[in-house]
This record gives sequence, structure tokens and C-alpha cells, in this order.
Amino acid sequence: MTLPELGVARLRAKVDTGARSSALHVDEQWRFVQAGQPWVGFRLTLGKTGARTLEACSPIFDEREVVDSGGHRGRRVFVRTLLRIAGQERQVEINLTNRRDMLFPMLLGRTALAGIMRLVEQAHVVQHLGLADALPAGIGAHQCRTTR
Repeated sequence: MTLPELGVARLRAKVDTGARSSALHVDEQWRFVQAGQPWVGFRLTLGKTGARTLEACSPIFDEREVVDSGGHRGRRVFVRTLLRIAGQERQVEINLTNRRDMLFPMLLGRTALAGIMRLVEQAHVVQHLGLADALPAGIGAHQCRTTR
């Protein structure tokens, strides 16, 4: 699976129909204003060895409370971006969070999968997709004008 608007060419993901929203691991995130609109910049490390680091940015689509798998509530930033999976494309909402201790850098929830994959089984179907890798920084990513 890929997130081409963010410059991510390939990404390992856990598909979980028990999760409503999708989440992407970021090592760091920062906010800024561009053309009068709120944006978020973020850094993520990809690859099994952590050999690739990517910085990207996106307009902030929303901020809302999310309950993680451990029952902890937290406010997260959501971005809206293009998801390519199984030969199909669609715009999806993804929240940015620290998933450092998780096996997969991305969790694909049921709202991102609706209409893309035919899910057989009951809730909590888990499927492993793709390989960890990314395009070099800047290819296909939003151009950020930010200072930190």
C-alpha cells in the first residue's frame, strides 16, 4: 500500500476492522500556518532497519479524540490523503501518532477500507500488506514552507 501524496511508496500496514480510524506512525510532528490555513509537518522513519527518514506535511483536516487499543484517550491530528491499495485509490483520513512500539507503522481501520476490500470474517480481521520503504524525501510529497 502507498500514500503517494505524502511521498510514501510502500508501507507495512495492519488491517484491523475493529479500529474505526487509521493511524500512521510519526516520530515527530509540528504545526504551522500556510496561506492562512493550519498545517502539520511530520517526520517518519520507514524500513525494518529504520534506514529511511521522510519528512512530509499536509493541511490539518481535523482534530479529535481517539481511544487507542489500551483504552487511553488522546487528541490527535487527522490529515486527508490518497491511499493506494489492492489496485484501488481513495481519499482517506489518517491520524498521526507515535506507533514506535507497534509491529506495523500504519493501522488501516474500517472507514479507510470501506468499499475497497471485501472483508470476509467478523470484526478484527488482520491482514499484512506490503513492504516497508519510501520514496526519497520530496518526491510526491506536499511542498512545505515551514520553520521550526
